[in-house]
Amino acid sequence: MTGSIIWSLVLAIHVLCMTYWVGGSIYSTLVVRSTVGLLDPGPRNSVLLQGYTRFFRGLYQVVPFSLLSGWALVFHEGGFAAVPWPVNAMQLLGLVMAVVFILTVQGPFRRARRAMRPQPALFDTLRSRTAMMAGLGVLTILVAAMARGI
Repeated sequence: MTGSIIWSLVLAIHVLCMTYWVGGSIYSTLVVRSTVGLLDPGPRNSVLLQGYTRFFRGLYQVVPFSLLSGWALVFHEGGFAAVPWPVNAMQLLGLVMAVVFILTVQGPFRRARRAMRPQPALFDTLRSRTAMMAGLGVLTILVAAMARGI
C-alpha cells in the first residue's frame, strides 16, 4: 500500500513538472510574445527578458525533477528493456528537450541578459527555441497517450 502511494506521488511529480515545462513553453510562445508586441521596444525587451528569466529559473528545477522522476518510474517497472517502446521514446524526447533548454539558456538567453540593448533577433531565437520545446513536449504527450494501451 505504501509503495503504491509513493509511486503515485512520483508520477504526480513527473506530470506536474511536464505540465510546467510544456505548458510554460506553449504560453511563452503563443501568448507572451504576441501580448508584449503592443509595447514599445524598450519596455518590450525588458518584459520579455524578465519573463524568460522567471520561466527558465523554474525550468532549472523542473527539468532535473522531470527526468529523474521519469527514470525512477522506468526502473520501478523493471528498466528500459522492460518498458514498451513509447516510454523509451518519451525518454528520448525528454532528453532532447533538456538539451534544447540548456543550449537556449547558455546561448541566446545568456547573450540577451548580458546585452545593454538586446536585439530583437535574440528574442526571436528564444521564441523559436521555446516553440521547439513546446512542439517536442506535445509530441511527448502524444507518445505518452500511445503508451497507455500497450
